[in-house]
Amino acid sequence: AAALGFLAEIEPHIPPVGGRRAELAVRAYALHVRAAAGTGDPAKAADVYRDGGAELELDALAWLWTAVDDPAIAAEIERTISNRAVATAGTTTFATNYAEDAYLIAASDRRTDAIVLDALIGEAPDSDLIATTVAGLMAGQRNGRWGNVYENSFALIALHRYFTTFESVTPDFVARAWLGDTYVAEHAFAGRSPDRSYTRIPIDLLLDPGVAGDGASLVVANDGVGRLYYRLGVRYAPDDLALAARDEGFVVDRVFEAVDDPADVTRDADGTWHIRAGAKVRVRLTMVADAVRTHVALIDPLPAGLEAVNPDLDVAQTVPPPAGEGDAGESTPARWGWWWNWFEHAQLGDDRVEVFAGYLPGGTYEYDYIARATTPGQFVVPPARAEQIYAPEMFGRAVSATVVVEDR
Repeated sequence: AAALGFLAEIEPHIPPVGGRRAELAVRAYALHVRAAAGTGDPAKAADVYRDGGAELELDALAWLWTAVDDPAIAAEIERTISNRAVATAGTTTFATNYAEDAYLIAASDRRTDAIVLDALIGEAPDSDLIATTVAGLMAGQRNGRWGNVYENSFALIALHRYFTTFESVTPDFVARAWLGDTYVAEHAFAGRSPDRSYTRIPIDLLLDPGVAGDGASLVVANDGVGRLYYRLGVRYAPDDLALAARDEGFVVDRVFEAVDDPADVTRDADGTWHIRAGAKVRVRLTMVADAVRTHVALIDPLPAGLEAVNPDLDVAQTVPPPAGEGDAGESTPARWGWWWNWFEHAQLGDDRVEVFAGYLPGGTYEYDYIARATTPGQFVVPPARAEQIYAPEMFGRAVSATVVVEDR
């Protein structure tokens, strides 16, 4: 009772060191806790909503949603959350921007995902955002957990509510799929397990007018009790080596720069790169993620005439970084801090360079490495590309390139 009384008059106890958005979040959370304890104050929650207006971040809006009883305000909050959802093919995430005040209230995007998910389950249980928000929250784990105790706590609360609301029935069903009138898959699921069943349909079958027809539907259904989750994807190979850039969640760019002599690397008007044999080349990759991305791979195929220089080998030459920058491969300090890289692992192979990151907020990221032109000739280079490893439909690629390694 004493704690709830303290929450009822929380405003005088909020330290003045934070900004307006952080203050509103604390007030909203106090009202959310009071509502959960059965001593809610819907009128005060409505006042905080009107007072905060556009300054209310998504986590604060979600807390107020559970505390108000005004249908008009609840509808406005639901609409705002839906409009600010960042959806991909299989996941939904949300973002807040408390700037320097984030540490005062332990704010983070993954914590916001959990808070919004919990509110959606309670206030809009028929929302299409629920299942995809669960997928996005689960994808944000690292080694079976989230980033800190605050993220873990809110995530477990939301996921437990999801389980008891939507998955309380033990699965016992048969899943089936049809392509038009053609029966293509069947699998029985009994009990709880992480098992998945995969079925591959040849592309010829999809293109066969006698099977797929013109606009035939792919139907997936389950017979029994329990919740069925499924994913549909298409794997294909391009029929042309000259590929344009493409943005399906990532924007990727690649440029070649000279290290020792500016004349070592030139570029024609048609985009063809000319590199002097024996020269060192800096390959600069730029990747833009338009929203939170998890389990990201950035892959750059090497021209057959170039070899990557691994700086970890004793025989590798030390190459100075570009003026004003850190070592090759370092991240922009403003994003992650002065001594952190945005990626966790980089692998320099004979035919490609790969960089991996478990979790990336939306933003612009750079990676560069040194290669040496070893073999003269003309080479068609596949595009540098980025993708989410477990959701490859989220990808992006640079334009393909022609590289000419020549003696001069």
